[in-house]
Amino acid sequence: MHTQAGVPVLIKQLHIKPAHPLSHAITSLSLSLFLSFILVPFLPFCPPWCRPQSYWLSHLQSLLYCSENNQLGAFSEELHSCSCRYDHSPCHLPPPCFVGEGSACEACAPENHTRCGSCNPGFALTQGACRSMVADSTENYLGFEMDLQDLELGYLLQRSDRRLEVHAIFISNDMRLNSWFDPSWRKRMLLTLKSNKYKSNMVHMLLGVSLQICLTKNSTLEPVLTLYINPFGGSHSESWFIPVNENTFPEWQATKLDLPFECYNWTLTLGNKWKTFFETIHIYLRSRIKTQQGVNDSMYYEPLEVMDPARNLGYMKINSIQVFGYSMHFDPEAIRDLILQLDYPYTQGSQDTAMLQLLEIRDRVNRLSPPGQQRLDLFACLLRHRLKLTASEVVRIHTSLQAFSSRLPNSLDYETTKLCS
Repeated sequence: MHTQAGVPVLIKQLHIKPAHPLSHAITSLSLSLFLSFILVPFLPFCPPWCRPQSYWLSHLQSLLYCSENNQLGAFSEELHSCSCRYDHSPCHLPPPCFVGEGSACEACAPENHTRCGSCNPGFALTQGACRSMVADSTENYLGFEMDLQDLELGYLLQRSDRRLEVHAIFISNDMRLNSWFDPSWRKRMLLTLKSNKYKSNMVHMLLGVSLQICLTKNSTLEPVLTLYINPFGGSHSESWFIPVNENTFPEWQATKLDLPFECYNWTLTLGNKWKTFFETIHIYLRSRIKTQQGVNDSMYYEPLEVMDPARNLGYMKINSIQVFGYSMHFDPEAIRDLILQLDYPYTQGSQDTAMLQLLEIRDRVNRLSPPGQQRLDLFACLLRHRLKLTASEVVRIHTSLQAFSSRLPNSLDYETTKLCS
């Protein structure tokens, strides 16, 4: 026989909120009185205690969820739906949310029991339902993909195909292009895109650099090039050094040109394997005395005049500099919109969706970090220089993403090296 102690369990199984009038009715009467005076008039005559509790649970659910349009249908717990007596006239009311494991709700929403209020680990609440925490495509925010495969890309880079050329602005106080200069001292130059001014809806990927350098005849010098990369802008201190010929990283290739002077194309090819974001390329050109032992054993000095005056230092010029890469779609306003939802979500569950998107963007950006013991935090540079966020805002976003990532199943967070202040 059912007792008063079993009433709260039945109420919970029916998803009836404590404030619901039906809840007060059940808790104020004994279960047997409730069944006798409320349910029995609708049923074939039988004392309440002759029916199992599962029967009464099913009938109560039918009354609650399958009694629309003056008809009483049958509620199926397995299908979570109603079977109505007349096909032309529906009897079902909105059923309660389904509480369980996995994609089911962890709990129903207190203000609307037909929607999920919270989700199990690994699932995000989206418009009242629980969906797997898999980020949608980031292409609407930041593009990453290109159609060319490694062999096609290598072929085009080898030919210096102009379809891969990214036009950058050349700046230098030490020299001018296509003009002879004294190579005794280091020359500094940079190539920049000024994206915030001219291409605010683009970010850029570096695939290679090529310089055409000429020397006067019989010169005993050869160029030594050092490159630093600003991924998204900022000062020189926020750039990283390209580790040429270190740890399987590619090295400069010199190709002799059929020109009146000693001219070579000096090309560094990154390709798909070592491609990286770039906004500014800082180039340092120094000269090295050629030796009979080979390039690797030679040394360079500044100024070179301290060497034997009999050596023919000659003059040097850079005819052209080509940057190879491609530009990708970038929507700073859409990313700002995601960041805004960290504090002011538009709908219930939209905060988790925004977090997932930002995590995916962060990981894909940092994956293009240069080789090293730790990845560089390129994502912070993107926030600082392309979204113009303050350092404190970047720290707050980083902390929020770390906390959210730690709650995800199979989370593999990683340490990064700070690059941008």
